[in-house]
Amino acid sequence: MLRYRLLLGPVLIALVIGILWADEALDRAAVPPALADLFGGRATFPPGIGLFLLALGASPIAAYELARILRANGIGASNILTWIAAVAGLLVSCLVPSSLAAPRAVMIVATAAGAVLVMAILYASRGKTVEGVVASCGGTLFSFVYLGLLFGFVLALRREHSAWVVLWVILVTKSSDIGAYFTGRAIGRHKMIPWLSPGKTWEGAVGGVGLATIVGAAGAGLVPMPGDHPGLMPWQGAILGASLAVVGQCGDLVASLLKRDAGLKDSSRALPGFGGMLDVIDSPLLAAPVAYWLLIAFASAAT
Repeated sequence: MLRYRLLLGPVLIALVIGILWADEALDRAAVPPALADLFGGRATFPPGIGLFLLALGASPIAAYELARILRANGIGASNILTWIAAVAGLLVSCLVPSSLAAPRAVMIVATAAGAVLVMAILYASRGKTVEGVVASCGGTLFSFVYLGLLFGFVLALRREHSAWVVLWVILVTKSSDIGAYFTGRAIGRHKMIPWLSPGKTWEGAVGGVGLATIVGAAGAGLVPMPGDHPGLMPWQGAILGASLAVVGQCGDLVASLLKRDAGLKDSSRALPGFGGMLDVIDSPLLAAPVAYWLLIAFASAAT
């Protein structure tokens, strides 16, 4: 497993960096006249197109894995409907204009959730039976929130910051996984939650938080902040790093909870050494909302 991680890990990192670089370049590229109406008359492409396409590309795999987990739990789940729910969450996260009044934006998200619920009810009751309808609808809405709205926070980060801030947040979060993995292998003795994740130790968790704190502090002064923001101080980066490490590890435990409940070790074998797509994105999914609100808090404190 370690050999596969060392081989595939750099490839995944290079892929993410390449997509974020292209995203940043598109942000400054002129929109062709023929596509001007599609992008609301903008002179340049809106930020986040590369990330959005990455999310769309990854969503069928993640949705299939989630549907597989749901079915292993005896919950009726459609691959296509689970994917539609995830894409619906993504779309309302990135297509609602920032200029729209907050109450109306909330209603758009609520309307999308209602539409997903109606589709889930129709699918679950297609066999003219009431058995399993509630569980099936709950699984579909879980996809809407977990794979859609939570990933939407990554797109929201990109909407308000450069692609390099998003990369920094991802690197900080994944550095916690790396620190926890190697520290746990080296000196891990005390099991954290053996009934849920037997391989995780308290020593590994501390090592993950420590490495993420260092990466957060080191990158704070390097990432460009928007507008006249003076930039982040190292102590702010350290707070963000420690926070993302704790939440990211909780995200990994949430994924373990889902898989253990289904009797599965990995969400799939799509990524050798890592498991499936859900095994890779589980920590960033929960860390992205925390990063979004922490950066807003830091910006408010600086003004």
